[in-house]
Amino acid sequence: MAFPKIIATIAGGFIFPFLIRLVWGKLVENFGPIGGWLAAGFIVGTTWTLNHGVGLIYQSGGAWIDMAWAAGTGLFVASALSGDDVGKGLSMVLNAIIGGILGGFILYCLYV
Repeated sequence: MAFPKIIATIAGGFIFPFLIRLVWGKLVENFGPIGGWLAAGFIVGTTWTLNHGVGLIYQSGGAWIDMAWAAGTGLFVASALSGDDVGKGLSMVLNAIIGGILGGFILYCLYV
């Protein structure tokens, strides 16, 4: 992968959690529950268009980067650096991994 594509992929992965952390809470604070829906539409829609439509995140071969990985990693690191409870976050990550493995196994058993 060429250096400009590496930089574009890093920037694309950075934009999503940055906008979530910067804008989502303010929209919910100002508009209540509908602000969460607005944030979901604007933030996710805009960054999806930038990352996949415009092609900021470069997808090659078997290696891939998904926006959910970028959001999860970015928000976890930002929370850890701001002094939030990392242990609680790690237990949630572990539960998400276990749930994903269990869900994948169940789907495999149903369709194979």
